[in-house]
Amino acid sequence: MITKESIQNKFTSIFQAEPIIVRSPGRINIIGEHTDYNDGFVLPAAIDKAVYIAVSKRDDELISLYAEDYKAVYEISLNAIAPTDLHWPNYILGVVDQIQKRGLLVGGFNLYIDGDVPLGAGLSSSAAVECATTLALSELFELNIPRLEIPKIGQLAEHTYAGVKCGIMDQFASTFGKKDQVLKLDCRSLEYEYVPLILDGYTIILLNTNVKHALGDTAYNKRVEQCKQAIDWVKEKYPEVVNMRDVSVSMLDEIVKDRDAEVYTKTRFVVEESERVHEACEHLKAGNLKALGQNLLASHHGLSQEYEVSCAESDYLVDFIKQFPEVLGARQMGGGFGGCTINLVKNDFVVALIEKISPEYFAKFGKELTVIQVKTDDGTSVL
Repeated sequence: MITKESIQNKFTSIFQAEPIIVRSPGRINIIGEHTDYNDGFVLPAAIDKAVYIAVSKRDDELISLYAEDYKAVYEISLNAIAPTDLHWPNYILGVVDQIQKRGLLVGGFNLYIDGDVPLGAGLSSSAAVECATTLALSELFELNIPRLEIPKIGQLAEHTYAGVKCGIMDQFASTFGKKDQVLKLDCRSLEYEYVPLILDGYTIILLNTNVKHALGDTAYNKRVEQCKQAIDWVKEKYPEVVNMRDVSVSMLDEIVKDRDAEVYTKTRFVVEESERVHEACEHLKAGNLKALGQNLLASHHGLSQEYEVSCAESDYLVDFIKQFPEVLGARQMGGGFGGCTINLVKNDFVVALIEKISPEYFAKFGKELTVIQVKTDDGTSVL
């Protein structure tokens, strides 16, 4: 188990200094997938799995990084930072670059990173790294970065140094999450409201397919381009349209449907998925978990058959659990192409479900199924 003391001891043994330590959580997304980069609505929550970053100042201009997961060191001069082929330092270096571009001064520093957010599971470990790094450097160098700037810096770091055109949801959830709440976020205005997550005898279980995805190498960026294409076409008749947020299904029927069937199908999903976020919030406020579960299943159908960002493993898991009345709903979660499904399961059925599904999954795909139980938790903070 990772504790403040264990990080402090490890940091001191490597860097011979006392650190500032920041915790930033991973996130789940109840519903609203691929809507964030389209200025739509999302419904994430911060979770009880997190990234921990410890930092201290140096007397020189060197950035010295140590990643516990990889037992790896990476060093570079503050004045020569650039993306690296090593991948893992990019989320940290991208943040440094964004801070410098804001005219804020940082010096050389030591940084140690550890965490228990499963990598490649769609729980946004990268966003947690970015948000933790931003707050840690803000504290270390007394930069007083406003809290609302933390997710913005993280998002731009991922765009520029990791090459992924992500929306702002992951970073926002990591920064602003609250225990026992989900966050209904308007990705255009960044206005948000907390909606109580009262599961009343049910729990959230993540089933990790253990299919790893590297978003920058997948169709994720292609989907972004397809959405932009639809917007350009719709703008020809409706110039007030700025993003998919402003587009209705009737506009797509009128302008896009006959022009490009694939772009039509992809973008209709985005419009309908954003609407499902509003519905899900009403179901939560009304305590109607059964209706929420139906929302999840409708979302998965769209992700699999329309937006085409699911995979055989995720589809199998969702189809398998639909047979059990103790499971209210399930869907692929995250960018897609693997990672986890999110499942709403009755508390006293969890063990039985795992016993039923794990051997079936292994028999079909030759992969172990990893079960992750999550609870909501608070956002980025100094320990």
